[in-house]
Amino acid sequence: MPTLHTSASTAPWALCDLDPGFSPREFRIQWASNPWMQAQARALRRQVFCTEQRLFAQDDTDDVDRGSASVQTLVALSCIAGEADELIGTVRIHEAAPGLWWGSRLAVAPGWRQHRGLGSQLIRLAVCSAHALGCESFLAHVQAQNIPLFQRLHWQLLDQQLLHGLPHGLMQADLAHYPACHTPYAGFVIAGERA
Repeated sequence: MPTLHTSASTAPWALCDLDPGFSPREFRIQWASNPWMQAQARALRRQVFCTEQRLFAQDDTDDVDRGSASVQTLVALSCIAGEADELIGTVRIHEAAPGLWWGSRLAVAPGWRQHRGLGSQLIRLAVCSAHALGCESFLAHVQAQNIPLFQRLHWQLLDQQLLHGLPHGLMQADLAHYPACHTPYAGFVIAGERA
């Protein structure tokens, strides 16, 4: 079972005959499809929102995790030879009311935040898969420093609020820029270099 790595020095390819400068060039963005993906997504959320940002004491689990039948976890996975190796990003989506979907808990592992497109691609699959499931409005509370990214991705700022002691923007995706994705478990593969 793949494990959550916190640095390139603990990555599995650091312990084999690959070049020491090796870094994955292929990434899969998909819905979590087995228990290890769910567990590691939760671990990454705790790492980012509890340990790093200190938004929550020990666990960021909330009523969405406990009570929403429609909640889905999406993941970004680094791949070696086409196989998932390391979970490096996550976001969750859920339907709060018929046609009204929310995205939340977007997190990318610290060592991968400068990689082009991981967060953006998680957002893309989140909205596109909700769109395929009948989404008419997709909202998110976005930390203030991330509002420009969401605006570049065709989201509109509706309001500004203070949540968990930090400024957030209430934002809405422009569904015209997010065609329905009917295969979220398969998701899609992206390739690229670190920024």
